[in-house]
This record gives sequence, structure tokens and C-alpha cells, in this order.
Amino acid sequence: MAYVCEIHPGHHVYLDNQAGQTNVTTVLSMPGQQQQASSSMTTGPWTAPPAAYQTPGGTVFKLFTAQNEICIYIQANSVKMTNSAPSVAGAQSLPVKQAAAMPSMAASLEPMPPMTMGNMQMTMNPMEMRMGNMELKMEVPQQQTSSVSQSSPAVRQFCSQCGNKVAPDDRFCSSCGHALQS
Repeated sequence: MAYVCEIHPGHHVYLDNQAGQTNVTTVLSMPGQQQQASSSMTTGPWTAPPAAYQTPGGTVFKLFTAQNEICIYIQANSVKMTNSAPSVAGAQSLPVKQAAAMPSMAASLEPMPPMTMGNMQMTMNPMEMRMGNMELKMEVPQQQTSSVSQSSPAVRQFCSQCGNKVAPDDRFCSSCGHALQS
């Protein structure tokens, strides 16, 4: 059974207990964006629904198990578990309601549309960008056939030891004496 508690406007905490594992998901929703973080911890099966309290330092959720009372502290998106029961004297009790299910990250995010800025357009597969009469494309390089033989030396080479420039036909670096591989 999943439970949900709104700790601040737009900031919800979902709790669920499956096979002795407690899953905690925090969801912060604002116009145009959503942040979600999940944690899982071994608590054992619950014997009662969780209770929530708003304290000056954050939100405390009390979980009731057959062995003991376990507390989960939430400050922003930080989730911590402890076996020591904090004092909730003077803390505001928050309503905890049954939820149909835990939120799913995949179900809540929509694919991002192609980016446009004025007359600029950008696509990702293949990666292309157009703005006015300019165009940039990034394609996978294809095998090129060349009349140059594979054994011809490169025009520029650098010493793998010291990084100084060496001639293609040098066998040793003139700067540090390192033997160059041919």
C-alpha cells in the first residue's frame, strides 16, 4: 500500500513498503519542471500506516514495525533513516493519505521537442543545426578509400614521452632521447 504526504505546496513524499523494503520518493513539481528522487531502505514490514510531522529542521516520517519505530528525516531532497525517535512535541502533524501507486519517472516525463530559437532549428538524430543560411551537420564518419598507402608516415608526429615534435623518419626524440615506435 502506497501513501503520499504533501510537505510543502508542490512537494510530495510517497512511501511504500514491499517485502520489508521501504521505498521513499520525493517529487517537487513546479510549472515547467519536475524533480524526483527515490531511496529504498530495509525497515521490515509496517504494522500501521506512517505518520508525518513538520519540524523546524525538516519533515519526520514515523514508520511502525513489529521490532521498533523507525524515523525517516527529509530535508529538501535528502532522505535519512534512524532508529532513534525524535521529539515531535510542538511539531505540526501532516496528513498522510493512501495513494493509488508510487510515481513513475518514465510516465511523468515527456520527450523534449526539437529546440528552436528564432529561426534556429536543432535535431538530434542525425545531429543537425540550421540558422538562416548556415547549416551544421555531425555525421558518423564513413570508411574512406584513399590512394595513399597505409604504410606512408604521417606528416606530423610528437614524442610520446615529452610531447615535442619529431620528424616522421626519426627513430629517437631529439629532445629527450626516447625511442620512437615506427
